[in-house]
Amino acid sequence: MINFELNGKPMSADVADDTPLLWVIREHANLTGTKFGCGIGMCGACTVHIAGRATRSCITPVSLVAGASITTIEGLAPAAQPHPLQKAWVECQVPQCGYCQSGQIMQAAAMLKDIAQPSDADIDGVMQGSLCRCMAYVRIRKAIKIAAAEMAGTTAPQPEAGKHV
Repeated sequence: MINFELNGKPMSADVADDTPLLWVIREHANLTGTKFGCGIGMCGACTVHIAGRATRSCITPVSLVAGASITTIEGLAPAAQPHPLQKAWVECQVPQCGYCQSGQIMQAAAMLKDIAQPSDADIDGVMQGSLCRCMAYVRIRKAIKIAAAEMAGTTAPQPEAGKHV
């Protein structure tokens, strides 16, 4: 039996120690916002926070999270008060197919804890392992900047003429 905290609530899973955390989240907790993408930790669709750090849940054995605090997209913010990233995602019309979006948002949320006002290079560096099949990267970057500005209580920087944000 593995015990941990999931989205602020106690969780127990009676599974093999090497069961990927992703499957415990999806199959045992019935939280399906975290997606299975590649199964080897390369695409980012399965990103969750473990103790506040962005982590690929498809390659994380559940035995490694005993006693840890885990947050999924469902626990990032209450539905009635979305996280600034979730609001910016809607404002910028980021999702197309939407499959990667929970992982993208979780990766970006972890980044904004460390880098309050990320530059384009910061965003590109941190987000490069979160793949989007629809190629919504320009809108993702814009949404991150809008969310960062809201979190800082400022206005998002405007792009230079002819330059994408």
